[in-house]
Amino acid sequence: MALQQTEQKVALPKQKMSWQEFLAWIDEDIWAEWVNGEVLIMSPASNLHQALVLFLAALMQHWAEAFDLGVVRTEPFLVKLPEPLPARAPDIIFVAKENLHKLTTNYLDGAPDIAVEIISPDSRSRDRGEKFYEYEQAGVKEYWLIDPDRKQGEFYRRGEDGIFRLVFAGGEGIFRSEVLKGFWLKVEWLWQEPLPSLMSVLKAWELA
Repeated sequence: MALQQTEQKVALPKQKMSWQEFLAWIDEDIWAEWVNGEVLIMSPASNLHQALVLFLAALMQHWAEAFDLGVVRTEPFLVKLPEPLPARAPDIIFVAKENLHKLTTNYLDGAPDIAVEIISPDSRSRDRGEKFYEYEQAGVKEYWLIDPDRKQGEFYRRGEDGIFRLVFAGGEGIFRSEVLKGFWLKVEWLWQEPLPSLMSVLKAWELA
C-alpha cells in the first residue's frame, strides 16, 4: 500500500495524538494510518492496484460466504493491532467467523486472520519490513504479499513459534490457504490482462 506523509487536502495534526484522539479526528473521507502517534496519509491507488484489490477481495469474499467462514474487508478499513503496535489499513483482510467479535463500527480491534498487501514501488520496503514484523508480532496467521511489477506472489504462514515462514512464492502455480479453509488460487490469474472474470474462477472452483 502506498503512503504519502504530506498534506493532501487534509489538515494534518501538528502534534502526535493518542489512538482515541486519532479515532475522533479521522472520518470516512480520510484514508490514513496511525503509527507511533503520527498520522500517515495514504496516497491514491493506481488503476492496477485497485483492480487487483477488487479482484482478489471478490474471490476471497465469495469463498468465505459460500462456506460461511467469515468476512472480508478492504482498504481503507482500519486494523488496530494489539498494543504497542500501530493501526494499519491493509489492502485486504479476512476475519474468521470465530473472531467476528473483533469488528467494531469503524475498525478491527486486533489482528486479522489474513492480511494482504499489494506492493507498489514506494511501499516495497515497508510491506516487507515494518508491516511484515508488525503483522507477525500481532498474530496474523497468513500474510499475502502480491507484487504486480515482478508478477510474483509471496505467501507466509505463522508457525506455532509465532514466526512467519514462506509457504509459497512464485509467478505461477497454486497457492492453498490453511486459514481461509479450502481456498485456492492460481497465482497467474493475478497477472492476466484483463483479469479473469469471477464466473470463470467460480467454474474453475466448480462452484458455478
